[in-house]
Amino acid sequence: MNNRDISLLAVAGVQQLIPYKAGKPIEELERELGLTQIIKLASNENPLGPSPKALAAIQHALPELALYPDGSGFHLKQALAKKFAVDVSQITLGNGSNEILELIARAFLTPNLDVVFSQHAFAVYPLVTQAAGAHAIVVPALHYGHDLTAMAQAVTAKTRVVFIANPNNPTGTLLTQTELEAFIGALPETVVCVLDEAYFEFVNQMAAINSIDWLAKFPNLIITRTFSKAYGLAGLRIGYSFSSPELADILNRVRQPFNNNSLAIIAAQAALTDEVHLHQTLANNSAGMLQLTEGFQALNLEWIPSAGNFVAVDLKREALPIYDALLRKGVIVRPVANYEMPNFLRISIGTLSENQRFLHMLSDCLH
Repeated sequence: MNNRDISLLAVAGVQQLIPYKAGKPIEELERELGLTQIIKLASNENPLGPSPKALAAIQHALPELALYPDGSGFHLKQALAKKFAVDVSQITLGNGSNEILELIARAFLTPNLDVVFSQHAFAVYPLVTQAAGAHAIVVPALHYGHDLTAMAQAVTAKTRVVFIANPNNPTGTLLTQTELEAFIGALPETVVCVLDEAYFEFVNQMAAINSIDWLAKFPNLIITRTFSKAYGLAGLRIGYSFSSPELADILNRVRQPFNNNSLAIIAAQAALTDEVHLHQTLANNSAGMLQLTEGFQALNLEWIPSAGNFVAVDLKREALPIYDALLRKGVIVRPVANYEMPNFLRISIGTLSENQRFLHMLSDCLH
């Protein structure tokens, strides 16, 4: 067997996979173009960084790094259970909420089953579906968001998992409590509904959905969340899910031992207690969203109203040349042509000074 054929040893779904492409790291752009003072508004990270309480907890824990972490995440689960009024048995910890999505695919999907998700939804949904060999049913979006009526119609006897991102990434669209609750309630009991709430902290409280309240009446519901966004711990990779104890038990059976490192667990637990930092993060996000959208308006650009910590702007032309031009000016944003949005760039909310620099550079690139 030659080198070209060695890939045929992989399972069929994996052979055709195109790896997830993350936002360009600052260090990579520095190497490529020799630039300094680069700003990154590409990966929906917290521009204020981690909570000071999280950093102090990490510093305190460093001498214990020779020891394995608590594989059960006992203290973090206790903190999550107390904060969100759930039972510890309903919690699964993941290496980011991303890993929870993979655990769901491993636990529930086979090649003869279907998965339903929306066009323009998170790129990991098709990745985990294809890796498991299952069949993806991609439902056309409605105004760049989920068309729940069409998604309900796409569910068949072969459907095992439905993925819903709320708010959606990369478009930022938000479903209402009434329509989402009705959709989940109408699903067959044999369908696992995954409600991806990676950005739920950023949702305006008037529009927020109390999805945890649904766990008692929807035993097929899994809610995934993360510490990567609002809590600023993207580099430590830690997330979690809430579900019925029975679903959590299934996920914890396929979860690898020690999938969360000690520093991630300790930092997440500390971050949960820092309401001041969370408030500052949300205030910066609100101010930054207004700053960017007013800037887009001044440039005669349209955007998709977003409930997250990012906004997708329509450049009314192919976005990739503008993305490249911004890179050369030391500004990293996210092209989303792989989401079938070739004229859009997704911009993460930065600090006010970072946002202003981006808008100035964008104006230069457009004119």
